Amino acid sequence: MSENLPPCPKCSSEYTYAMDALVVCPECGHEWSPAETAGAADPVGRVVRDAVGNVLSDGDTVTVVKALKVKGSPSGIKAGTKVRNIRLVDGVDGHDIDCRVEGFGAMQLKSSVVKKV
Repeated sequence: MSENLPPCPKCSSEYTYAMDALVVCPECGHEWSPAETAGAADPVGRVVRDAVGNVLSDGDTVTVVKALKVKGSPSGIKAGTKVRNIRLVDGVDGHDIDCRVEGFGAMQLKSSVVKKV
């Protein structure tokens, strides 16, 4: 199957399938919109994913997947740098991770340039 569909919220069956804009459970017959369950799972209503699609949460450890230039620093952050204990925030200009990078200090990163470890 090409996409991961959520399990049924009523019976927890994993054999769900998509039908138009709805997701259907063949075992109990429940139909729901995937947008409804995403809002119920995350009280803020947002899901932050890394560069490969893994869902990120507060306290995760991530690895930078591409070299980043840092303003005011002669050298940037190298690809492969581990960042521990991240915090998800509503940042400015797409920066949705607040963290402390060793050797650089506190900064914000975009989730599109990190991968969950």
